[in-house]
Amino acid sequence: MKDKIKVILVDDHAVVRAGFRMLLSTEADIDVIAEADRGEAACQLYLEQQPDVMVLDLSMPGIGGLESIRRICNRDNNAKILVFSVHDEMVYVDRAMKAGAKGYITKNSAPGILVTAIQKIAAGEIYIERGLIKNLTLQNSETDYQAIINSLSAREFDVFLLLAKGLTAHKIADELCLGYKTVANYGTQIRGKLKVSTVAELAHIAMVLRVMKN
Repeated sequence: MKDKIKVILVDDHAVVRAGFRMLLSTEADIDVIAEADRGEAACQLYLEQQPDVMVLDLSMPGIGGLESIRRICNRDNNAKILVFSVHDEMVYVDRAMKAGAKGYITKNSAPGILVTAIQKIAAGEIYIERGLIKNLTLQNSETDYQAIINSLSAREFDVFLLLAKGLTAHKIADELCLGYKTVANYGTQIRGKLKVSTVAELAHIAMVLRVMKN
């Protein structure tokens, strides 16, 4: 039998957490193992429980959602965090992805989207709710984006994937044993070729073209 996806819910509203838990309890492959109402508790719970996916709000008392993501991802590069927020502005999506989140959906989304996002992220993919990236439409230009991705050198492709996952240039430099300036130059070239400017847009392209590795 396939192991269940272990999930921790983080939101400062108990009623919201109860709603999430009730929704997820109907899914045979998802198990909510813990809850937290603030960032500090979320960081501690993550280390203690080692969930497969953490579903986290951005607006919370204490250190808040973004700092929680940074701290958890600094401790565990493989952390899988899904942001579930009322904010649908691109600036929030991009900041969350840069902090290390692997997905972003809004609380206005259909209930099934939360389940899908958790399942996708647990499987090693990224997930950004359709409609959040309003200025990037791949439906009519997917072939062009695919062609650009195919034209990237092996090193450019490695950098693209790590940028899409939200890693900073410094972390990518360490992981690929490259100089920071070299990675920064690769990043500039990649964004220029794809005609995007944010991490969220890179992540969206990786998600739609299904090129993200685990």
